[in-house]
Amino acid sequence: MPAQQPQPPETADAPGPAEAAAPGTPAPADVRPAGSPAAAGARGPATAPAATGVPAATDVPEAAGVPAVSGAAGLADVVCLGESMVTFLPSGPGPLADVPSFHRAIGGAESNVACALALSGHAAKWVGRVGADGFGTHLLDALAAYGVDVRSVVRDPHRPTGVYFRTADDRADASHEVVYYRAGSAASAMSPDTVPLADLRATRVLHLSGITAALSPGCLALMRTLCARSTDRPLLSFDVNHRPGLWASGDDGAPVLLELARGADLVFVGEDEAADAWGIRGGPAAIRAALPEPAVLVVKQGAAGATAFVRAAGNETETHHVPAPLVTPVAPVGAGDAFAAGFLSATLRGLHVPLRLRHGHLMAAAALTVPGDVAVPPPREYADELAALGPDAWGRLRLGPGWTGRPQEARA
Repeated sequence: MPAQQPQPPETADAPGPAEAAAPGTPAPADVRPAGSPAAAGARGPATAPAATGVPAATDVPEAAGVPAVSGAAGLADVVCLGESMVTFLPSGPGPLADVPSFHRAIGGAESNVACALALSGHAAKWVGRVGADGFGTHLLDALAAYGVDVRSVVRDPHRPTGVYFRTADDRADASHEVVYYRAGSAASAMSPDTVPLADLRATRVLHLSGITAALSPGCLALMRTLCARSTDRPLLSFDVNHRPGLWASGDDGAPVLLELARGADLVFVGEDEAADAWGIRGGPAAIRAALPEPAVLVVKQGAAGATAFVRAAGNETETHHVPAPLVTPVAPVGAGDAFAAGFLSATLRGLHVPLRLRHGHLMAAAALTVPGDVAVPPPREYADELAALGPDAWGRLRLGPGWTGRPQEARA
C-alpha cells in the first residue's frame, strides 16, 4: 500500500534533531550496508555520552511482572527500524506558500527514539535504507553525531532519501501543513529481503512503529515478519503511530496496526489515537480489553499522564497510572517518541513500571522544552532523583525550558 504524494495536512513523523555538521563523503555506487568497508560515507557508532547514576546491566531482572530484558555482550541495547527523512523547517510562521526559506533537519519516529536512547548512554542502533545521495549522507552523519550506530543502514543508488516540508504551527492546528516527498524513497523499498534481519535480532529490544507498515507492501511484509511471535526474537516494542494520511487511498491502516500491536511484547498507543483508529472511547481499560496480547500496554493520555497494563503472575493484570508533570513547552512536537525512549531506557535498567512511566514523562518533557525533537536528557542521577519524588512532590513538579541542565528550573 504505497504512500500518496504529496500528502494533505496530516500528522507527520515528528521532525528530528537539528542539523549536525559532519564532513560528507561521496555516496557509494552500489547498495551496501553503510558501515561496510566498501561503502563510501560509512559512519560507525559515535561514542555516546557517559550516563551517570545506575550503570547499564547486562541482564535486567524481572520487574513488576515484566519479562526480563536480557542480552549477551556485544548486543545492542535497542535497534530501531524505520524511515528517517530530511525535513525542512520553515524560517518563520505562515503557510508553506509564503515561507521564503527553510532550515534543514532530520525526522523520523524511530530514529528520534534511537537518538534519545544514545544520548541517555545506551547502545542504540538505527536500521533503514537511505539514498546514495547527499541527503542520505547528511542523515547518517547527523544520527552518528548523536551516538547512534548506523553501520547496518543500506544505501540505495536507485532511490532517493525521503524529504518533507512542514509549517511552524502546532500539528493539531487546522492550518498546519505537511508535504511529503517520500513515494519511491529508499526506505519504501524495505522488505524481508532488503534489510539485514540478523542485525535486527542482535539486540535486547527491537523498536518499531506503525509508520513503516504504511510505506509499501514490502514494508508491511517486513513488519509482519518482525511482529510474528517466536521464542528467539528480542523484546519487541511497537509504537502504534497511526498516520492515516500515509496509507493508500481508502485505507487508514487501523486494522493492520491492531494486528501488528497484538504481536508485540510492549505497545505504546495514545488514548486519542485508539479512539481515532479503532473507535475505542472507553479510556485505557477499554483499550486494554481490545488489546490484551502484549505483556505491557502503555496508554498515553497527554497532560493527564499515562497508564500501563502489565501481565503479572497467573495471567493477572497490574495497572499503573502516573500523572504527567506540568510542562511549559517550547515546541509541541517530539513528546511521543521521547516518552517511548524514556520508558525503554528505564526498562533496560530493570526499573519498576511506575518509574518507567515517570522516566517516560521526564524524557517527553525534555523534548517539549527545546525547539527540536531530540533534547539532551537530564543526567541520569538527576532524572532518578526526580523520578523518586513522593506523589505530592511529583504532582507539584513544574518543568520549563532549560530544566534538564539546571536543576533550579525544575520546581516542585
